[in-house]
Amino acid sequence: MIKVYTPATAAVGVEEVLRLLEGRWKLVILFHLFGGKVQRYSDFEKLIPGISQKMLAQQLRQLEADGIVARKLYPQVPPKVEYRLTEWGQALCPALDALLKWAEQRDGFGNPARAGRPTSGGPAA
Repeated sequence: MIKVYTPATAAVGVEEVLRLLEGRWKLVILFHLFGGKVQRYSDFEKLIPGISQKMLAQQLRQLEADGIVARKLYPQVPPKVEYRLTEWGQALCPALDALLKWAEQRDGFGNPARAGRPTSGGPAA
């Protein structure tokens, strides 16, 4: 069944979706998992040098609780834990690509002089 949105319900729905992705590091984590990649906790620590262990664990737990990331624990010593996107999480890639393409339509977007803004590429890059 296709859901029909009104302006009010669409705004609420988008707000709920953005809450799933809010947080400084969630999108960075997701970009490292797109394309079926599997990462271990230690991989994220190397790939995202600015993130603390506490914040990494917190963001991964939230993404897992929201059904975006799957966590697999191997019963061994030392423990081995792998993270991958769920099917639903992987389906987010085209939406983020579309956002980047939308943003590129604005003059100056992607200009390195604009600090804090993405410069190029996308989830599928």
